[in-house]
Amino acid sequence: MNEVADSSRSGEPREVVAQVERLAESAERRWQLLAEAYREVDLDPDAPVSPAAARGPRERARELRDHARSFLLPRARDLDAPLLVVILGPTGAGKSSLLNAVAGAPVSRTGVLRPTTRDAVAVGRAVDVGHVIDGGALAGLPPERIERRVVDVLPGLVLVDTPDVDSVEHADRALSDQLLEVADLGLFVTTSTRYADRVPWDVLGRAEQRHLGLVVVVNRMPAGPDAEVVLADLKTLLAETDLRVREIVSVADGAVTEDHAALTTSAVGPLTRRLANLSADAAERHALAADALAGALRGVMPLSRSVAEDLEQEVRLRQVLLGQARQAYADQSDQMLERLFSGSFLREEVIRNWHSFVGADPVTRFFADRIGQLRGAAAALLRRGPRAPVAAVQQGATDDITALVANHAAEAARQTSERWSDDGYGGSLVAAHPELWASSPGLEATTRRAVDDWVEALAQDVAARGEGRRGAARLAALGVNAIAVSLMLITFASTGGLTGAEAGIAAATAFLNQKLLNALFGEAAVQEMISSARRRLRTALEALMAAERQRFEERLGAIAERERLADELRSGRP
Repeated sequence: MNEVADSSRSGEPREVVAQVERLAESAERRWQLLAEAYREVDLDPDAPVSPAAARGPRERARELRDHARSFLLPRARDLDAPLLVVILGPTGAGKSSLLNAVAGAPVSRTGVLRPTTRDAVAVGRAVDVGHVIDGGALAGLPPERIERRVVDVLPGLVLVDTPDVDSVEHADRALSDQLLEVADLGLFVTTSTRYADRVPWDVLGRAEQRHLGLVVVVNRMPAGPDAEVVLADLKTLLAETDLRVREIVSVADGAVTEDHAALTTSAVGPLTRRLANLSADAAERHALAADALAGALRGVMPLSRSVAEDLEQEVRLRQVLLGQARQAYADQSDQMLERLFSGSFLREEVIRNWHSFVGADPVTRFFADRIGQLRGAAAALLRRGPRAPVAAVQQGATDDITALVANHAAEAARQTSERWSDDGYGGSLVAAHPELWASSPGLEATTRRAVDDWVEALAQDVAARGEGRRGAARLAALGVNAIAVSLMLITFASTGGLTGAEAGIAAATAFLNQKLLNALFGEAAVQEMISSARRRLRTALEALMAAERQRFEERLGAIAERERLADELRSGRP
């Protein structure tokens, strides 16, 4: 990201602006994904967090989104917007007195009680103050924490007094931190006795990370050699940092107005003149804003990488849960198909019902080898043959297939829910969606439609293969649907799993079905039809199980998008 700041300082911030826009888009989408995950388990993503609570993924995601939304994006889209000059410092350093002096009016309250400033005080022309509060850098702050003070000074600048950076109030410190993040220029106010305090330097550390330009104001400076000692020590401390200090301004001890509401005009003269020159120079303000934007983008990258790590952790967790769901449904799908094509799932009554048709003498004679006159055989079948129980057998087989799918889908759902319950996030999903413990309510109807479609496809295949063949008359005599049912049953007919009389019936029925189909289409064609029928049925039932598994996958959200966002946020180049 070093090249970002360099490009900005060289007067070509277009790439910085483009990066900011992409980062803001990624931050918004990351928050949306997190909010969706919270709502998925019946939690409110916008619920307040106790100050004492650990800062977690939600807080980091919100912070990144808010920073991108409230400062980075508005500043990137308008580098000529009013420059935000934020006054920072510890308790009693004289921030409000400095602001009153520069503004030429008592715009910020002073006094002996601490803290005197509890909210942000924005000072400037009405148009400038309105710009930064209503749609600019301060738009993301709670409106009740911003006071407007309109004065006709320093066009193009808005000065903001902040709560003390060492305030005992967490909300006050948090507000100061927010204001630091959106600043274009920082005025750090300290005193000759407190310039080395730890807490203010911690704040300056964040300014260092942000590459924020600073003007350091040392208030209550003693006269004589002591002042030189203080300045020399302060410069030594600053030299040990990467702070971008533009200048140091000294204010003599006692240089306050009679009412102690402001520093004297002469005491702040150098600072006032510096701000006046900046106010009058639009090009310098533009360059300073571009530089601050580049620094802010660079400074936000540690937070962006932390959010990326949160996303990566979410991906790892979801991949484990996803793997558990896929394994459970794959195992049950395999078991279902193994049983289906073993022939053991069909009830005896279904087999016997069809056997009574294909085993009848007129039918067996019809497709026997060397039957004689084809036309006479067909007529005999139509006159004396039994009626094929197409509807009853198809209904029975459909019922059995539907029950088979339902049983295995229910077991896969139970196993997945049980495994997810051992995980914190997975358990919360299952608790919020107890319907996941069972198969979907519409599975039976969906399965029946799928089987009906499969049988219809078999009938179409039978009809297509019978056209123009010698067996067309036989096909017409028996009926397309009857032949399709024969093909349906032989698709999964086997003696596997059957014993005794049942095995005899299954074997006999399979044999007769095979003979019938071979007589009509030839052995090679029948084998091809059976293979095609099995593939179609396998595909249809696997799709049903996949749809059932999808209920769990949908609960996990967009894993691939989380991976992409993590990469974008980590690299700094969305």
